[in-house]
Amino acid sequence: MITRVLGAALPQVLRSVAWLLLPTSFIALLAWATAGSATGNTGDPLRAALWIWIGAHQIPFSLALPPSGLNGYLSYLPLGALIFPVLAIRNGIARTIERLDNDSSLSGPARVIFAICYTVFALLASLFSKTETVKPVWYFALIYVLPFTLLVGATVGRKVALGQGFLFGSRIIALLLGASSIILGICLLLNISMVENLTIALQPGIFGGLLLLLLNILYLPNAVVGTLAYFSGVGFAVGSGTLVSPLSFRLNTLPAMPLLGALPQGKSTIALIGIAFIIFAGALLASWTVALNLRVLHQSLIVAILIAAFVGYSASGALITETMSAVGVSTWKFTLAIAAELAAGAALALYLPRFFKRT
Repeated sequence: MITRVLGAALPQVLRSVAWLLLPTSFIALLAWATAGSATGNTGDPLRAALWIWIGAHQIPFSLALPPSGLNGYLSYLPLGALIFPVLAIRNGIARTIERLDNDSSLSGPARVIFAICYTVFALLASLFSKTETVKPVWYFALIYVLPFTLLVGATVGRKVALGQGFLFGSRIIALLLGASSIILGICLLLNISMVENLTIALQPGIFGGLLLLLLNILYLPNAVVGTLAYFSGVGFAVGSGTLVSPLSFRLNTLPAMPLLGALPQGKSTIALIGIAFIIFAGALLASWTVALNLRVLHQSLIVAILIAAFVGYSASGALITETMSAVGVSTWKFTLAIAAELAAGAALALYLPRFFKRT
């Protein structure tokens, strides 16, 4: 059985890898041919394509910045890039199950073997693409890519039952992120002149402008998480020693990133109304689940907190230099704020009606 599953999964793993790696190789080769190379080695764009593939899977990089060789770290990676691995993995697992004649007894092992093979490729790519100046942090292939692939695989074909707690918990986080994306869009429209000025300052050219547009689109989910953190009251950082929140506004030199045109101009205590919205979301979660039982509510809250911790961690990190060593949300502050506000809303929905009934 294992041989049959492996024979069906391995070609689809390679196909899923190529689905993303081949276009990135073409882009890297085009950029190399346009900009040139100090060494003239055609292996450079191919290695860069592997780095793009690795970065799309949220594997960070340890850097030695030339010419002095100062240590740097790149872990603030675009969350939007995850859509490409998701599509590739879903397609590969669906084809693997199809090759096994949709045998339900083999679909579970097929998902697991596919995830292991995919993770092995990510691990090998991290190890063999490193140079003296750029080193992917290889062990993230094990602690990030493997569970990510298993989770994506659980949504393919005859879906693995994840329970009502996962259903409601993920829905409430999706609601909060959806509302944050609308607010971010409004902020970008209101500050469109600032966005244009930041774009003009870069002078990217035609090809560079297209890449800059793509990069900003891929970083939009990071900005959405930052928006949610801002309206939860804890805020986010745009560099070491900075904080942008309703009650604090400390900024240093900003990178010329057009998305940063949506930043507020100072403190804004009125933004604390966002806390009330998150509390309302907690009450809404309780209204969805209390009709089932209290256990489902507890499970939903735990799932929502875990998802908040995951997106908070994924939307934070370092951006190469020491001055940008803290970018995005604080994972523990963001998770604690979302947990406390959702729990407060759920408690109000449960106990406030009882209080009024007694009085």
